[in-house]
Amino acid sequence: MATLPSASLAGARGMPPPPPLLSAGMGAKSGRLERLKAAPRKPGEASFFFYDAHFKNEAVKILPGEYFVDNEDLLVMTTLGSCIAACLWDRNAKVGGMNHFMLPDGAGDSGRYGSYAMELLINEMMKRGASRLTMEAKVFGGGAVISGMNSINVGERNTKFVIDFLATERIPIVSKDVMDIYPRKVCFLPYSGKAMVKRLAPANAEALVAQDRMAAQKAAPATTGGGSVDLF
Repeated sequence: MATLPSASLAGARGMPPPPPLLSAGMGAKSGRLERLKAAPRKPGEASFFFYDAHFKNEAVKILPGEYFVDNEDLLVMTTLGSCIAACLWDRNAKVGGMNHFMLPDGAGDSGRYGSYAMELLINEMMKRGASRLTMEAKVFGGGAVISGMNSINVGERNTKFVIDFLATERIPIVSKDVMDIYPRKVCFLPYSGKAMVKRLAPANAEALVAQDRMAAQKAAPATTGGGSVDLF
């Protein structure tokens, strides 16, 4: 797919260059992965670390209900159907994070629900030196990947929730790729704020369809995207 300019890519004017991605050498690769895997994790914090051969960099996968915040250009990755991933970045602190929620709200404190997932992500960002005043957001997901279930509108409800939430918090959305019919794979680099999205073929999304059916079972019927991102 074509590559589009991103509003907050590393290397923009006035920004210091990000630290280089670690080489694919066994020593550097093994050392950072081992450090990441050995570090203690908070409830809801992603912990599936691996080496991504395509990007030649260490990565962490965000599962539904999880989040991850860092100040290095570790790849933060997730795959979305009707779920939403919000990527927040602080341009001064050079810290960023991603979450992955399934529904706008629900009972209990769970990262599967947008209201809790967003507060969890923002609070962790602030613990790392970020400020609500200098945060910006990129938003992905909310696809209608299950045909014949438009009455539930899970993706649309998720999208409306995150846009409204960020507007209330006065965190600007600098780019988004939301709704439509596509599942998406999202990659985010927390230090630079760079985000990449790949739209997946709807026919090859069995796991996402199962995930979205689970979300739809918990959802009641409820009474798009612009900006700039990188496609890969």
